[in-house]
Amino acid sequence: MTAVASAAPAPAPADDETPGSDRGLGIFLAISGAIALWSSLTLTYDKIALLQAETEGKTKELSCSLSAFVDCSEVVSSNQSEVFGFPNTFIGAVAFAVVVTLGVLLASGVALPRWIWGGLQVGVLFGIGFVTWLQYQAIWEIGVLCPWCMVVWAMMIPMFVAVTARVTGNRFLKNWTVLISALWIIAVVAVIWFEFGETLWAPR
Repeated sequence: MTAVASAAPAPAPADDETPGSDRGLGIFLAISGAIALWSSLTLTYDKIALLQAETEGKTKELSCSLSAFVDCSEVVSSNQSEVFGFPNTFIGAVAFAVVVTLGVLLASGVALPRWIWGGLQVGVLFGIGFVTWLQYQAIWEIGVLCPWCMVVWAMMIPMFVAVTARVTGNRFLKNWTVLISALWIIAVVAVIWFEFGETLWAPR
């Protein structure tokens, strides 16, 4: 007699193994990462232009130097702009290029393995920590803001919240990702306003 074994239904794949389950997050990471990458590359170009001008004994006026307290050149020339011995913008250029790549893969329906999600979580954790430190330095130590830096801040905050919500599975973060990100950004803007006020646009 031939025994026929009934095939048990295959278990449903875990969320992080389901192709296409993270398309929305992927689109967001691709877009926000591209904006942050562009800002980092622009700052890198500005840094090189300033160094070249300094070598030639000239002064270079950057297009993003808008007032006495909104001045890219002042920020990218500071010691804080080279924390690890090379321009911070190099870190941003590499890191955000990776974010864009992962975002495109997710948006295409590719399911990333757990170790990549873990690496991405470590990356955004480092990123938000570094950005927070740079915010403190710009607002209270240097006393000058950089528009392109602030674009990176605005992208890094929701990026951190969204990735953390995905990796940890925290329902609160998942349900309120947009609100948390918005309130965080508003808090940073409020701190800037209370620190600089109307003097923010004082002429150079």
